[in-house]
Amino acid sequence: MAPVLSGGARLVNRPAWRDPWRMTHWPLRKDDITRPAYRSLAQGIAAAIDSGSLRPGQRLPPHRDLAWQLGLSVQTVSRAYEELIRADLISGEVGRGSFVKSGPRETIEVPWFRAPTDRPPIDLSMMTPVALPQIRTAWAESLVRVAGRLPDPAILSFRPRQTMSLYGGMAASWLARCGMVVPAQRILITNGTTPAMFVALMTVAQPGDIIATEAVTCHTLKPAAKHLHLRLRGIPDDGAGMDPDALEAAARASGGRMKAVFLLPSGGGPQARIIERDRREALARAATRAGLAILESDPTGPMPPRRPAALSSFAPERSFYFTGLSKCLSPGLRLGFLAMPETLAEPALNRHLSMSWMATPLMAEIAQDWITGGTADALIEAQRTELAARNRMAQRILGTQAQGFPHGLHRWLPLPGDADEAATLAHALSHQIALAPGAGFATLPARPALRLSIGGASMRELEQALRILSAILPR
Repeated sequence: MAPVLSGGARLVNRPAWRDPWRMTHWPLRKDDITRPAYRSLAQGIAAAIDSGSLRPGQRLPPHRDLAWQLGLSVQTVSRAYEELIRADLISGEVGRGSFVKSGPRETIEVPWFRAPTDRPPIDLSMMTPVALPQIRTAWAESLVRVAGRLPDPAILSFRPRQTMSLYGGMAASWLARCGMVVPAQRILITNGTTPAMFVALMTVAQPGDIIATEAVTCHTLKPAAKHLHLRLRGIPDDGAGMDPDALEAAARASGGRMKAVFLLPSGGGPQARIIERDRREALARAATRAGLAILESDPTGPMPPRRPAALSSFAPERSFYFTGLSKCLSPGLRLGFLAMPETLAEPALNRHLSMSWMATPLMAEIAQDWITGGTADALIEAQRTELAARNRMAQRILGTQAQGFPHGLHRWLPLPGDADEAATLAHALSHQIALAPGAGFATLPARPALRLSIGGASMRELEQALRILSAILPR
């Protein structure tokens, strides 16, 4: 993640008081510095490092020299350098000076758009459910109900198992809607799908191990693997999904270092594709023969109706299945569910304890209110109706090149093989339309593509953006 200053400010994110990306030059000037001066100086140096204006190994000016150049006190410069050392951006060597660190700096490259202005364009880059008015109503009504009946463990307990006992039935009920019949004792409740993914990865693999994944996969898997020192191996696609024979061949070639396969078979992957039952069974058999754990990510849960059974259901003894509520009910409802193999449930619980301790009980209480009271099902139906209309419009305007399914949150736009993905993205942005680049999801070389999310914008904005895209996309 981005380096953090003391007090919580992030060095490479845009703070409200200043846009450090405007200070990517080096050396800095006096008019670049604002108050508090030490933090402004640290932000400016961090931005210069990030942009390449300051190179790895380059020596920074001595404290006294930089203080004189910028009209600051030596103490201010010293404090800024200390912040940069804590953020692991520079090193201070006694007798030699301060140097930009030569090692790679940890950042998360996200494929969605980061608005540089107060008036962002029509943002189709972030996969999110439609902001239905029913969502706000559901929150307001639920908070009133929950406030009057909060059980003591939800607000007083530090015991994860005690808290889990309150919400295990709710979690099992939700997983059943997703096609996973799992007893409550094999379900872990987490603060969203990303923590669930981390728990699964940490349970099945050690640093240096290999995780097989689709050629185009979840954007959060790439930084997660980096943080855990795991290697990703993209497996070729034969048009129906990951090639099972290629998966087994890659596992054999790994010399035992490949430990799991990560899959998004139910429409939540970048290509918005629902894998057929036969291929799911074939992949489960291939993973079993290769001795691989299965990590099945299903971020949209029961949104697609009448889909095949979860891939994990064909090999439950080796499968981790995880889903959440933020992509299908409300982005603010940060709750996830991880179904675990019986033999690995205890190790997974221990990993979660060390990382997050337990899910936030208040979120679980609201989720239980929605799921047991019928609100969740009503919101799902409302989302399906709205998404069906939006997907029909996208296909009508963009044609068959916009791949997806009737109740998906996004469409996948393959571009001609000779198209410049980055240039196309920039061209769309010049027309006030933000999209996600296909390269942000790729684990193998692939033809250029864009991901177009259809839930975040209003219907009017979406139609406007689709018509512009229809005119400017390369053919």
